Amino acid sequence: MWYAFIDAQRRLARTIAGQMQCGEVWSMATQARATGPGVAVNAFSHWLLRSTCAYGQAPSFGIRAVTHRGNRIDIEETVVDSLPTGTLRKFTRNGTAPHADDKWPVMLCAPLAGHHAVMLRETVETLLQERDVFVTDWADARDVPIDAGPLSLDDYVLALERFMTAASAHGPPIHLVAVCQAAVPALAAAALLASVRAVPFASISLIGGPIDTRISPTVIDRFATSHTLTWFRDHVIDVVPPLYRGAGRRVYPGFIQQGAIFAAHPERHVRLESAYWTNWLTGDMRAAARALRSLNEYAAVLDMAERYFLDILHIVFQAHWLPRNTWWVQGRHVEPNALCRIPLCTVEGELDDITGAGQTHCAHTLCGTSSPPRDRQITVPACNHYDLFTGPRWRDAVHPALCGFWCQVEDAASSMPIRQDKDRPTRSRRQA
Repeated sequence: MWYAFIDAQRRLARTIAGQMQCGEVWSMATQARATGPGVAVNAFSHWLLRSTCAYGQAPSFGIRAVTHRGNRIDIEETVVDSLPTGTLRKFTRNGTAPHADDKWPVMLCAPLAGHHAVMLRETVETLLQERDVFVTDWADARDVPIDAGPLSLDDYVLALERFMTAASAHGPPIHLVAVCQAAVPALAAAALLASVRAVPFASISLIGGPIDTRISPTVIDRFATSHTLTWFRDHVIDVVPPLYRGAGRRVYPGFIQQGAIFAAHPERHVRLESAYWTNWLTGDMRAAARALRSLNEYAAVLDMAERYFLDILHIVFQAHWLPRNTWWVQGRHVEPNALCRIPLCTVEGELDDITGAGQTHCAHTLCGTSSPPRDRQITVPACNHYDLFTGPRWRDAVHPALCGFWCQVEDAASSMPIRQDKDRPTRSRRQA
């Protein structure tokens, strides 16, 4: 439909921005006085690129260090595993970080719902204050060759199953955390692992995930159920044009998703833009650089494969296979009840208009816990969907609650007899 035309416009925008010598605004923040026409050119160039989805590639995480209680902690980023669907990255705190060997790592399952995983950069930085972090960095479907397969929802469940195993292959068990839409495939992958052998994770935390969208349906849920798959296929699916490795693949393009995201939450985009331009106009280039980073990460949209997108619509929003216990992944039944012995924490936002109230908390019942402890079923007051993993409510409410949950799990494990198991690492708190 429009993909080839829009892509030509994006390439033109990149050419214009390049001719204007677009650089990184944050590099200017090191200058004593960052003023003059050059800064204005940079500001306009970045606006042009993000408003047209014209970045050639997503921003990198680029986390070199974090600060915790006045201590600088150097960070090393490595690739643990890679598949056509995406990459498992590990962010490791340096060996001299305080208590680095006490706390088990976190595996953060990023949602594949329109944005690159880098949108969770602040989430990763916060977690790194005390723990090593693994992150699922999903591939842009436009860059995945057709011969890699259809990229179905099943493919992502199997990828998560493999990544979970890889994350704890040579170390302690992991704390599994799934954000937003990732909660569904992550819970499925965890259940598949638990059905066949000892699980490689110590706990599961689900944040704002649509486990059962029949509960308190939102506008998004109602829209998904009021249109057929054929309607979505006819109106939002396009074909990746030449010059990309995924040329010919049918996708839900990122530029359409950007429009949908802005329409659903215009206040977030306006707030980010306002912070950037206000700081820029007042000459606070360091603050402008931070705001620009957030803007670029929020604008880092990707294409989703047609098969994955339609699977999500059908399995999660229309047929509800997970809560109905009717989901099979390549001949294997997804049984959430297999996770009944794994500590589970669910987090929802009081003002979340993307994932309705109760849609995440219901996971306790699915996993066989009818009366979860109060501190493991958390509803954050005055908190919308994005507040659950970015901003002050993430830092001051959600993250401390998760840390308390993880410490409870680790303390309980440390009081258990040391167990040797060929399929599971020894559950000792003093593991390297």
